[in-house]
Amino acid sequence: ILLILSYFGVLILISYFTGKTSGNDAFFKGNKQSPWFVVAFGMIGASLSGVTFISVPGWIEASQFSYMQVVLGYIVGYLVIGTVLLPLYYKLNLTSIYTYLEERFGNYSYKTGASFFLISRVVGASFRLFLVANVLQVILFDDIGIAFWQTVIITVLLIWLYTFKSGIKTIVWTDTLQTLFMLIAVGVTIYFVSGELGLDSGNILGFILDSDLSKTFFFDDFKSSNYFWKQFISGAFIAIVMTGLDQDMMQKNLTCKTLKDAQKNMFWFTIVLTVVNFIFLCLGLLLTVYAAQIGIDAHKDDLFPILAKNHLGIGVFVFFLIGLIAAAYSSADSALTALTTSFSIDILDIEKKLGPEAQIAKRKQIHVLFSIVLILVIVSFKYLIKDESVIAKLFVFAGYTYGPLLGLYAFGLFTKWQVKDKVVPVIAILSPVLSYIISVNSSKWFGFEFGFFILILNGLLTFLGLILIRRKQH
Repeated sequence: ILLILSYFGVLILISYFTGKTSGNDAFFKGNKQSPWFVVAFGMIGASLSGVTFISVPGWIEASQFSYMQVVLGYIVGYLVIGTVLLPLYYKLNLTSIYTYLEERFGNYSYKTGASFFLISRVVGASFRLFLVANVLQVILFDDIGIAFWQTVIITVLLIWLYTFKSGIKTIVWTDTLQTLFMLIAVGVTIYFVSGELGLDSGNILGFILDSDLSKTFFFDDFKSSNYFWKQFISGAFIAIVMTGLDQDMMQKNLTCKTLKDAQKNMFWFTIVLTVVNFIFLCLGLLLTVYAAQIGIDAHKDDLFPILAKNHLGIGVFVFFLIGLIAAAYSSADSALTALTTSFSIDILDIEKKLGPEAQIAKRKQIHVLFSIVLILVIVSFKYLIKDESVIAKLFVFAGYTYGPLLGLYAFGLFTKWQVKDKVVPVIAILSPVLSYIISVNSSKWFGFEFGFFILILNGLLTFLGLILIRRKQH
């Protein structure tokens, strides 16, 4: 408990120093003063989240290093973000990236894009925090008599405390610290596990590369979900959509002083994130081998927590907790800020409808509102929807909301057609529903697993739907 309180104490201290200007320009844009290298490093933690911290190491047993195929696809996606989307956002001087949809198509398209982001982010951020809170509950808080709902309230309250004044301006710096803590935790764990396996720094990489578990490329079965081209292309689109079309991730980029700085940020972020994902997979391989060697029955999401708590000593356990908290909250704090930004700018139009003081007051109210929403959704996952497979499906379905964004932006950027703006919400709802139906039945109907590829189908259906409702040119 002292460790966690000390950790948040540091974050609140950072918020004190960065929060001396608490206007909306600081909250939404960081006064456009963020150093690009700080943004790049901090985005690592926000991209990975607590789910990655727990789940990626647990994938090795079943999937080997196939996830690297997706990561390599990310590189292409980030290239598109840096060369196509960032110039667009800076040219239009956007606070919310969804404002582009209003300028390109109209108000209904704009509200639809923002609403889909809000739904996806509420479900996604809540799910990520739920998973991490669950792990912390089992390995720590149950033992000291703190109930799950209390854990959640305290967690979200602490995030609110260090973000409420300056939002993204604070988060750029706190995420950098949290990314550092997360990477230290991974490094310490690798050091101890490799020691237990009798490896030293000179032969760890060789051991990993020689293992059957490190198989990375899969070209054998195009119907399989881990087929190379399927994962590589999906990775590119996942990066474009879940970073480039995501207010949460782009808001950090837009705090850089210039487009050139933002592009440098994306370039270095891409390199570092690729390396970090590889390190996570290496950690997973070492943990998997170690668990098998000592006869521990720990798989998937249980692998890292069980070994850290029960088999690798108190030192690793402490670093595991720090890394887990850092990974979870570097994702959650920026999500809370992005939700506040998007709802304030996109849904309530506060910049158009309110004066400066009223804007700040309204933004603070929205920030509190979304803090409460996150608490309620997370607690509902625990107490109302007790079947975790249902929760996982909810999270997957939230991911479907990115498909319409992909279709809308692709249509806007690569065609000159206008659309019947009022019909766009219908297309945006039908596309993910159809995609979901196809995905669930694809093995039976086509003998084909979409996997991550479903995002592309979703975007394509939206694109085709927009073609159908395009306005005739006069």
